[in-house]
Amino acid sequence: MKRLPDPHYRHRFPAEIVSHAVWLYHAFCLSCRDVELMLAERGVVVSYETIRRWCRKFAEAFASRLRRRRPRPGDRWHLDEVLIRIRGVQYYLWRAVDRDGVVLDVLVQSRRIIRQPSRRSSRTLNTGKSRYLTNSTENSHQPTRQRERRMKRIKSPRQAQQFLSARGPIHQHSHPSRHLMSAAEYRVCRTNAFDVWKQEMCVRTVS
Repeated sequence: MKRLPDPHYRHRFPAEIVSHAVWLYHAFCLSCRDVELMLAERGVVVSYETIRRWCRKFAEAFASRLRRRRPRPGDRWHLDEVLIRIRGVQYYLWRAVDRDGVVLDVLVQSRRIIRQPSRRSSRTLNTGKSRYLTNSTENSHQPTRQRERRMKRIKSPRQAQQFLSARGPIHQHSHPSRHLMSAAEYRVCRTNAFDVWKQEMCVRTVS
């Protein structure tokens, strides 16, 4: 099993700063230059190119740790696709969410082909156009559209797949479904999300 990159290992900046930069970039619609400016206001002088390298190196590892923390999804998934253009070529971006609106997986592909579950699987994929069934999936595309406009261009399908696979868990972890909670419940959920992030990304593990 490939070992995940460790933000504590041979880096000039503490892991807390590295993870915070990655969190800012993926939790909000910010550019690397925006994150550079926000860190500079706190007295942390780091270039936007360094922030870009941190995101490429650690985002997927951080997202994998958050996925392990997610509750087990239900057997019914909802699928929806949007069209994105990469270097002038049209691609399909599929996103699967469970009944609670949690993004479970994303897939960027050049053809409109849906991979159905095997016969042994109890999982059901709903690809209907019912507004009720697909509303949560369609809403989950909105942060991607915002980020796509912010990035201005995506260089390759591989870059899109890597970025969106990492962004989904990090963004959703940082944005609980506020409309389903009271203000007090939301604050508790938000505090728990902050604590989990610190535990998973900033605490050095002893091997």
